[in-house]
Amino acid sequence: MTFQERNIINGVASTTILALTNMYEKLIPFVLLSLILIVVDSRFGIAAARHRGEVIRISRMWRRAINKLVDYICWITLAGIFGHAYGDILGIPILAAIMLLIVYAIEISSCFNNYFESKGIKKRVNFLKILRPDISEAVEDAPEKPDNKQENENHE
Repeated sequence: MTFQERNIINGVASTTILALTNMYEKLIPFVLLSLILIVVDSRFGIAAARHRGEVIRISRMWRRAINKLVDYICWITLAGIFGHAYGDILGIPILAAIMLLIVYAIEISSCFNNYFESKGIKKRVNFLKILRPDISEAVEDAPEKPDNKQENENHE
């Protein structure tokens, strides 16, 4: 590799990293919110699993938390690029925030559903209804789950 090729590669890499750094700088609150949501959902998910009598495997918990973090980084990146590409051009500066609000609404409903299940409350939160003006419609009765013990006996 020649000196000139190395300079070109270094220049392209520096420019790309600078652009990504500037984009992520605006999105740091969303990264922090995703970390908080992952911790809260993990805590309530463990409580719900204990309530169901499941064995808690720490390695699986960490794997799922890391997978969620990677998913959120992908969503944050997509929202940042989408917000920059369309939001800046169309003059809608909160386009990335609206996109991430929808993604976070799903996780928030998961937190509530795990919390309700851990407490034995037969309710579920519908994330599509969270964004409506009357949030009381977002909480609905949970569907009855079949008893796994009865299913296993029927299959034997």
